[in-house]
Amino acid sequence: MNIFIIGATGFVGGALARHLSAEGHTVAGLARTKSAAATLDSQGITPVAGDLDEHRPAVIDAAQAADAVIYAAQTGPEQETATVQDLTRTLTSTDKTLIFLSGNGVLIQRTAGAWSPDVFAEDDPFTPEPLAHYRKAAEDTVLAAAQDGLRAMVIRPGLIWGPGDHGHVSMVYQSVATTGAACYIGEGLNTYSHVHIDDVTHLFCLALEKGRPGGLYHAVAGEIPNRWIAERVAADLGVTTRGLTPEEASGVWGEFGALIMAVSSRIRAVRAQQDLGWQPQHTDMLTMIGEERLRRLATPAG
Repeated sequence: MNIFIIGATGFVGGALARHLSAEGHTVAGLARTKSAAATLDSQGITPVAGDLDEHRPAVIDAAQAADAVIYAAQTGPEQETATVQDLTRTLTSTDKTLIFLSGNGVLIQRTAGAWSPDVFAEDDPFTPEPLAHYRKAAEDTVLAAAQDGLRAMVIRPGLIWGPGDHGHVSMVYQSVATTGAACYIGEGLNTYSHVHIDDVTHLFCLALEKGRPGGLYHAVAGEIPNRWIAERVAADLGVTTRGLTPEEASGVWGEFGALIMAVSSRIRAVRAQQDLGWQPQHTDMLTMIGEERLRRLATPAG
């Protein structure tokens, strides 16, 4: 299969590109710079020069030439909205495959560090997070296109972890460099569902193979309250834990980072398991505790 990946130099898109290429697919990836193109080329992935702004026509041309398109880019709302609209408009009635990478950030609950009992499967209604309205709109655009001769699907994973990630565990290690303690917000009982990058990659492969038009698939393997993460990081480094106020958290992680560390976002992968037979193999995010790359984050700069 000829597969074009938008976001092929990113954390998820890069893992997908390398895996699909190793599986024998012909893979092309969007490259915004010469260095990105060289990286993709060295991995056996055909670079496509372009971007999601003024050079977006090159992206659409590459999508038209592929059998399947995976959107796994992390970009701004305007670029994402325009690109998804262009892709669905162009690929309508072609019977090609389009898979859009979303995330459970669309349904976060602002609990200020408190636990939430709410857990959402793919078909459950929810109130979208205001900052993610554009992402939910992109999901809806993709899924609606499945009615017009496009095998369009959405994959909505939880917090993705694995080698080189920048998730909650790494953020707790970073807090040690700033405060001397492993930090969480409020009670630290807020919970963000998680999934390993290899399991996400496997779900994409299953969706390419047998996903249905209009399919929405969650990817989740477990969940750990932030306070538990902080306790394990503290034990690893020999420091204490500390609960932060939202204001203090902004000074540690920045405004957006503080938001992410204060919310709950819990999901279930019902459709992914029932329709595609997906089963995660990596369920314990805390196996990362003690990695040298993470420990380095706890060292104060300078």
